[in-house]
Amino acid sequence: MTAVHADTLIDAPPESVWATVMDPRRLAEWVTIHCEVTDISGGPARVGFRMTQTIHLHGAKFRVRWKLAACEPQRRAVWEGQGPARSRAWIEYRLSPENGATRFAYSNEFRAPLGPLGALAGRALVGGIPEREANRSLTKLKSLLEHPRG
Repeated sequence: MTAVHADTLIDAPPESVWATVMDPRRLAEWVTIHCEVTDISGGPARVGFRMTQTIHLHGAKFRVRWKLAACEPQRRAVWEGQGPARSRAWIEYRLSPENGATRFAYSNEFRAPLGPLGALAGRALVGGIPEREANRSLTKLKSLLEHPRG
């Protein structure tokens, strides 16, 4: 299993942060490994909401089918994902108000297929890329919300 944890303080209210991170159509604006999203459930984010995301990591593109497993608007979201070859992923967003801003905490766990051998191969393949990309994504999110264009 590969686990990544990152957080940032964003000078924006939780409502704005939540609206951005929970809109699948805005993933390209802040997620650095994002390529496209398809098969998006209709309506607002809620438990059971689904989407399929294509991501690019270490020279390879692959699809992850995401399902929203927990949803506490403006506070917490948990996504469960199924990737290629029975790989699994889990992402949690936590939002906390902090002195007029929002602390956005991101956690990601990835379980490679093929048990311990697959986990060893996965670590060798991706190295420190997930942590580096998580931090880059949060930097983009912070900039997007603190310095909107338009």
